[in-house]
Amino acid sequence: MNAPASSIEQLLLELPDLDWITDEGRVTRLSQDFSWFSPVLNRQLKDKRADVVVRPRSEDEIRAVVGACARRGVPIVIRGSGTGNYGQTTPLAGGVVLDMTGYNACLWVQPGVARAQAGIRLGELEKQTKPSGQEMRCVPSTYRSATLGGLFGGGFGGVGSINYGPLGSPGNVLGIRAMSIEAEPQVVELRGAEAMRMHHLWGTNGLVLELEIALAPAHPWLETLVTFDSFENALHFADKLANGPGIVKREISFFAAPISDHLAQLAAHLPKGCHTVLSLVAESCEPALLQLAEAHGGTVSYRKTAAEVQKSNRTLMEFTWNHTTLHALKVDPTLTYLQSGFIPGRHVEQIIEMEKLLGGEVMMHIEFIRNVAGLMTCSGLQLVRFSTEERLAEIIDIHRAHNVHINNPHVNIVEDGKAGGPLPAEVIAVKKRFDPMGLLNPGKLRDWPVQPAA
Repeated sequence: MNAPASSIEQLLLELPDLDWITDEGRVTRLSQDFSWFSPVLNRQLKDKRADVVVRPRSEDEIRAVVGACARRGVPIVIRGSGTGNYGQTTPLAGGVVLDMTGYNACLWVQPGVARAQAGIRLGELEKQTKPSGQEMRCVPSTYRSATLGGLFGGGFGGVGSINYGPLGSPGNVLGIRAMSIEAEPQVVELRGAEAMRMHHLWGTNGLVLELEIALAPAHPWLETLVTFDSFENALHFADKLANGPGIVKREISFFAAPISDHLAQLAAHLPKGCHTVLSLVAESCEPALLQLAEAHGGTVSYRKTAAEVQKSNRTLMEFTWNHTTLHALKVDPTLTYLQSGFIPGRHVEQIIEMEKLLGGEVMMHIEFIRNVAGLMTCSGLQLVRFSTEERLAEIIDIHRAHNVHINNPHVNIVEDGKAGGPLPAEVIAVKKRFDPMGLLNPGKLRDWPVQPAA
């Protein structure tokens, strides 16, 4: 199914000055992401790889690669740092992996907004925004290595989403500069809702070159762990903290027992069998946090000021979202995970209900987030004791039967995972406009299957 060897050889001959990677081991590594979190995707994708990888350093180099591939019908998979979890950067039809990490300039920072090239690492972008007292509104736990383009193409929420909602909420991404996949590539600026028609589609309907994103005021964040003996007390504390209008916060995570037992690097601060709430709140809000913790029977077991976090270069952010899954898998590689959404206003009730139904087999990891309507709710990244694919499907069905939304992280088709159904007509129109030959990440959209190599 891979591209004909002659086509790849012609690419290398036509563009000899580009940074091509042909070593089989490196190509294999750069054809993968963190889809091994899923035993289902790991089985399906472990042998898939590109024919070659290229790391362009300028728009001219990107244009040259895209045009050369389009003229030969060679598939292209766009890659950042590969920190996603769905196999979105794994080629199903061989071809070229376009590694964007060399295209990584911060173009400008202004009050409330910044613009940067797609390959910039999020941690580096925040270094550029912090001198003006600003930070990103939404960053994944992998912010040190994840790229801006990767977050846009494959991300959902993250640290900061408790205030600003998921990345796709109106106002978070202001515009993008995108390139079409044609023999003579066209570059177009898309703004607002039109730009979001390329969001979270795994690079299947356009190549994003630059992004313009909204920023948030930066605060000195106090990082804490508060531990509890009671599941419900811990959950209610987290919910009160999230909903407290006078408490400035950036992140609140809830880990039901025994998840805390899987966070080995924090073991000194987490009594065995405890339930834990991890938070980042403004230092000025510490008294309110302590008052709530005491009222719910919690104990602060870990506390670091912003200055202490900066000095140690160790942040609790890297134990949240899917970093929690990564830490747990290091302790127990038989685990996997789910991605779920709860009904605003019923989220606490639903979490308690699902814990009673599946506790022990499904371990509650909850991230507090505002939905696109601005209502406080939760996203679940539950850990699952994996037994069989059939039982995993049953667990998903049980959640859905109790009105808990599941974005299935064990499938490799956009419509079956995050979309949960057919793509909107306007998204399909963007696909046809920017990828008329169907060369972008073929096989990841249901209506654009992998085609046999010519």
